Amino acid sequence: MEISYKPVSVSKGAFVFCRYSIAILVWMAFILRNPWILGLVGLIMFFSAALRIRRAPMIVLYIYTIDKIWKSPQEILNESAMRFAHILATALSVICLVFILFINSHIGWFLAFCFAILKTVSAVGFCPASKLYECAGSDKCCSFAKGIKNAGKIC
Repeated sequence: MEISYKPVSVSKGAFVFCRYSIAILVWMAFILRNPWILGLVGLIMFFSAALRIRRAPMIVLYIYTIDKIWKSPQEILNESAMRFAHILATALSVICLVFILFINSHIGWFLAFCFAILKTVSAVGFCPASKLYECAGSDKCCSFAKGIKNAGKIC
């Protein structure tokens, strides 16, 4: 399976703003035990996936506000990997909400805590979902996975 690489140029400041804002919102949802905030994160991530990275809500918000005052350099991203990451974040938001509202709120909030950790890791620059996307369909796996592939096993 070959992965799709579609380069797209995005304001670096907007991308950082998006990552940090989403992480903060997930932590706020967890700390305040507010499923509405978690739902907002899910909606933002859904529209980010549907509209693609250049028209994602947080990116557009930054471009039409802060970027008008302080211009930020452009950054090249893999649009396909970002879309996959946003779809995954949407799914995680929905899973957390389903557990919180319908199954077991303690498990749901634990999942929200795990989601907050993942979003924090993503915010500081290492996106696990993007790495998973790149590793799943190519030879660009981490060195451990390359060793497994070379041993004749599937990555």
